[in-house]
Amino acid sequence: MAVTIKSPREIELMREAGKILAKTHDELAKNLKPGMSTWDIDHMGEEIIRSYGCIPSFKNYNGYPASICVSVNDEVVHGIPHREHYLKEGDIVSLDAGVIYKGYHSDAARTHGIGEISGDAQKLIEVTRQSFFEGIKFAKPGNHLNDISAAIQKYAESFGYGVVRDLVGHGIGTHLHEDPEVPNFARRRKGILLQPGMTLAVEPMINAGTYDVVWLDDDWTVVTDDGSLSAHYENTILITEDGPEILSML
Repeated sequence: MAVTIKSPREIELMREAGKILAKTHDELAKNLKPGMSTWDIDHMGEEIIRSYGCIPSFKNYNGYPASICVSVNDEVVHGIPHREHYLKEGDIVSLDAGVIYKGYHSDAARTHGIGEISGDAQKLIEVTRQSFFEGIKFAKPGNHLNDISAAIQKYAESFGYGVVRDLVGHGIGTHLHEDPEVPNFARRRKGILLQPGMTLAVEPMINAGTYDVVWLDDDWTVVTDDGSLSAHYENTILITEDGPEILSML
């Protein structure tokens, strides 16, 4: 699959998909509290997405059983919601979700603290979020993909954090995952030349410890190898003549 340049019509549809996903994330964030189960979050998220006439991108994607990936503490991504997995005060939880609107996807993730969290956890969440914004400063025509990746890595590692290598961001459009891969770490190659009309899901996954991760026996949930906390922040962006437009923020 080659990197696609989206038409004005496609961009409008992706804007709408992004807007609905941003509203979904905002609604979920307002309702998070100690004692709720990860299944409750998934159920609520799916209801919100469907209330807009949209389809959850993740439901049954390659067999994934839920609409919202709910990853708690040392879970990096792809946590599977469970009725018996309850959030408690001090946890951090990463919510990753996608929306299909008239055949076009949006994809975004946020990490939240539950009740009072430690200063270290708060800092990890903030640095992970900011690493996204450091990266997309370079998301403009004439730059290369690796400029985004290198900026994310440089910022996150300046705090001593581990930048996950085994998972990367991606292009997005009529498919949830399209070319190109969007790493959060520098590679030797410059990567593609960025052009207006490209749509990318940029998603730093940052660990408080090392960057090593392992997959659990459910074949989905990815956890930090050293048991350290992990945070995730993602948006769907559009490359324009004037720089990046974030489609999945209100």
